[in-house]
Amino acid sequence: MNCFKLAHVATALLLLSPIAAQAQSAAAAPAPATSANVAADYQIGPGDELQVFVWKNPDLSVTLPVRPDGKISTPLVVDMQAQGKTTTALAADLRAALSKYVQDPVVTVLVRTVATATGNAASIRVIGAAATPKTVPYRAGLTVLDVMIDVGGLNTYAAGNDAQIIRTQNGVSRGIPVHLADLMKSGDMKANVQLMPGDVVRIPERWF
Repeated sequence: MNCFKLAHVATALLLLSPIAAQAQSAAAAPAPATSANVAADYQIGPGDELQVFVWKNPDLSVTLPVRPDGKISTPLVVDMQAQGKTTTALAADLRAALSKYVQDPVVTVLVRTVATATGNAASIRVIGAAATPKTVPYRAGLTVLDVMIDVGGLNTYAAGNDAQIIRTQNGVSRGIPVHLADLMKSGDMKANVQLMPGDVVRIPERWF
């Protein structure tokens, strides 16, 4: 009798094992593709490539770049601000937006590639009469004062008040005057212009 009971229990366990394994598999969302090696508090910037993964909704899962205006558009969510957010914060915002259409969406956001790491248009270039002309990685809220501190200020021969920010939008470039000498030497914060991804700060030299 005991042998019969043991055999019955063993058979039941064998039958339940596939069901339990299937339930465990369904409970865990599959992991998206490997992301770039970024810190948890990394703030997303223009040009970064993101992977938006919505569990059990492949039609809503996309890989896309952050636009120059700092926004992304995914299926059902148009013009979501991404710049300046962490992946966790962006995932929460997308989850809230998708909740209007999907019941209890599970959203994961990963940074696949970082724009500034590849040297693309998300950087600021400083050319001309800076102490150390170079390319400065863009970040949200970056101003011309931040960049000038990074490059060591103006050199001895700089015509700082004749400087320009060269900005290209929709394929058209324009020059924005910026009084760097007033900003750096007199602390005139009216000259502290906020920069956009891809801006070029051009500093001419004085004519003697």
